[in-house]
Amino acid sequence: MNEHAPALRPDLTAAPAYDPASLTLYAPTPAAVELAAERGPVVWVPDAYGRMVPMAKHLAPPPMVRPETRDLTPLPLLDPVAQRFLGAGIGGGALSAGVGYGIGEVINAAAGLGTGTVMWIALAVLAWRTPVRSISGGRGSTVNIRKAVIKRNHFHG
Repeated sequence: MNEHAPALRPDLTAAPAYDPASLTLYAPTPAAVELAAERGPVVWVPDAYGRMVPMAKHLAPPPMVRPETRDLTPLPLLDPVAQRFLGAGIGGGALSAGVGYGIGEVINAAAGLGTGTVMWIALAVLAWRTPVRSISGGRGSTVNIRKAVIKRNHFHG
């Protein structure tokens, strides 16, 4: 006897329990007939569980706009325009310091030349006006005459 138990079949008349993995919740009822022209466009969107479900296009959320790619090249520490201004300021300061130093050196040289020239002229005039005997050690031809007058009063009283 080859008897076997019949397979158990689920009762289809009972209300189905909530099953989040089931698509029967989204399926239209079998009795309703819907024409494609009446329904409108349908899009498939993911639900909370990651499954794709149909949804009317006018009810679907707007598509996500793809963000533009970012430029990830490293930026300079200082703005290039600021670097140019800084370089011009340092260069201009160095230039004006050098020009000021050079002008000062020219003025100092002119003052030194003037002072030296005046000193040599003064020495030449002094040498020209100095008597010869002071130059020759006192043996010159200059003769000094001293005349002394002595008066004595005598009182015999």
